[in-house]
Amino acid sequence: MWIIASRESRLAMWQAEHVQALLAKASGSPVQILGMTTRGDQILDRTLSKVGGKGLFVKELEMALEEGRAHLAVHSLKDVPMELPAGFELACVMTREDPRDAFVSNEFPELEALPNGAVVGTSSLRREAQLRARYPGLKVVPLRGNLDTRLSKLDRGDMQAIILAAAGLKRLGLSQRIRQIIAPEVLLPAAGQGALGIEIRSDGQGIRSALAPLTDAQTFREVRAERAVSRALGGSCQVPLAAYCVTEPDAKTLRLRALVAMTDGSKVLRVECRGDDPDVVGLQAAQELKDQGAQQILQALGTA
Repeated sequence: MWIIASRESRLAMWQAEHVQALLAKASGSPVQILGMTTRGDQILDRTLSKVGGKGLFVKELEMALEEGRAHLAVHSLKDVPMELPAGFELACVMTREDPRDAFVSNEFPELEALPNGAVVGTSSLRREAQLRARYPGLKVVPLRGNLDTRLSKLDRGDMQAIILAAAGLKRLGLSQRIRQIIAPEVLLPAAGQGALGIEIRSDGQGIRSALAPLTDAQTFREVRAERAVSRALGGSCQVPLAAYCVTEPDAKTLRLRALVAMTDGSKVLRVECRGDDPDVVGLQAAQELKDQGAQQILQALGTA
């Protein structure tokens, strides 16, 4: 029997149940889910960047792996820190859902239709920085809580629009809430956005083998490049950093776009790199961003 550690939010449980069904079919073994509440789920009155970052969503799950209460943990890959603790590894990355951001509003059909002064809620500094740079007249405010909580804040009129990951809405059957899928040229996605990552203990030979059929090799290559640029720049919740990689039609060449920005949108650095090796492409993008002055932005944000 395999045991999956998962957060208990509706989206996290959907993801765990999705993996449960596929793993049970692939391995022929029963699979159970161990639901857990993480600190990231409990602290809702402050932004993630102020309370320890996205690692707050994975620490308790890693504890369950370490203590042998679970064999694998299912994560939204964009929530997984770029550096895993010793003894853990990212064993599987599954086929990616839509990696883009979604515009959700009860009043306006698209992001471009928002008037100056409109209040837009978002949970990430990455989105905030890009919104402020492109639409300086908008009022961008923090938005925490699970997907249902965020939607309820919009529905009661706290804000005119919110920006969410399209993947989560689609997975929960909430596609009808999406008014516009935002092009990467407007809002470049986060590293790993839309992909599910499965974490195991490094000594978990049996579960690593059982997960092999669930891995999507193309997605794994693409997110490796995204995570490489983020890792090289110390990517965390404190840094407005985006990285999005696609595979070119030749099925071999990777096209990686990345950016680093000041949170207020006053400075946005962008690069685009191509190559065959995901780690090399990621490091090249990071170096080109540094050559443009990324280090000064990181220092200004207090993360360098």
